[in-house]
Amino acid sequence: MSDASLLSVREMRVHFQVGAKQRLPWAAKRTLKAVDGVSFDLKAGETLGVVGESGCGKSTLSRAILNLIPATSGEIVWMGAPLASASKRAWHALRADVQMIFQDPLASLDPRMTVGQIIAEPLVEHRPGMHKREIDARVRAMMTRVGLREQMINRYPHEFSGGQCQRIGIARALVVEPKLVICDEPVSALDVSIQAQIVNLLKSLQKEMKLALIFIAHDLAVVRHISDRVMVMYLGRVMELASKHALYDTPRHPYTRALLSAVPVPDPAIQRARTVEILPGDIPSPIDPPSGCVFRTRCPVAQARCAHEVPALRPLGGDVSAACLFA
Repeated sequence: MSDASLLSVREMRVHFQVGAKQRLPWAAKRTLKAVDGVSFDLKAGETLGVVGESGCGKSTLSRAILNLIPATSGEIVWMGAPLASASKRAWHALRADVQMIFQDPLASLDPRMTVGQIIAEPLVEHRPGMHKREIDARVRAMMTRVGLREQMINRYPHEFSGGQCQRIGIARALVVEPKLVICDEPVSALDVSIQAQIVNLLKSLQKEMKLALIFIAHDLAVVRHISDRVMVMYLGRVMELASKHALYDTPRHPYTRALLSAVPVPDPAIQRARTVEILPGDIPSPIDPPSGCVFRTRCPVAQARCAHEVPALRPLGGDVSAACLFA
């Protein structure tokens, strides 16, 4: 793994104006802060797991990195080059190096295209000089690498199971040999046994192709299995960023501890002896987040100063950073 950062994200914010199309023209416009000041670095060959409850901004962050939705502010640096003023042509070239695997395996595939056409599409788009015979050979080779038979090349997506559709999506993402793949909850719609197959396939391909991964998921057990470092998000902000072992063994942020306490342990004796930290209340609206620390309304250690101070993501020693005044 190289020490140089492949991708650097600095203070990224993605804000949306809501209420602009209300029937009452005098109604106040409000801002939904989907991503609010997220920063991290990703090295070549590394896997960064991104976890958090629904609505915390994980998927919005991934789409903003790819410029599929515009970032309100912040900086993205790819292989040392800032992308703030990148042209459409530059972004088009970048997408050959940064691919995405989506959450719904079947919905992410065009039902009118065969498997061969779906997997070949990135090559047609990003390798215009490649001959059809070479494209066909590469498609067939990639199908074999992800566990699909070459005889399936002329079938359509509806003829496959969910796990097979996700293998097609993986083949489509990797056929152009990218440097980074963003996996947006790629196993959440699959059965548990199929989840394990897909995660192991991704780990194998990552090692073989020297890929960097951003792996977004709700399942902390899956994230632990595949990740090198883990970033915990809540209401658009980073609560904790640490190496896998540091975060799972000694979580520093109260939110991280609550998330990990909810992960079931397969040993019944250990599970009965554990204390599950149940957070009070519901997640506040991102349109009207709490002042100061956004987690303070549910935090078991919150104090008066938490309502006035926004905790910065600060290093705590080793490979651990947390956004908590009392971490």
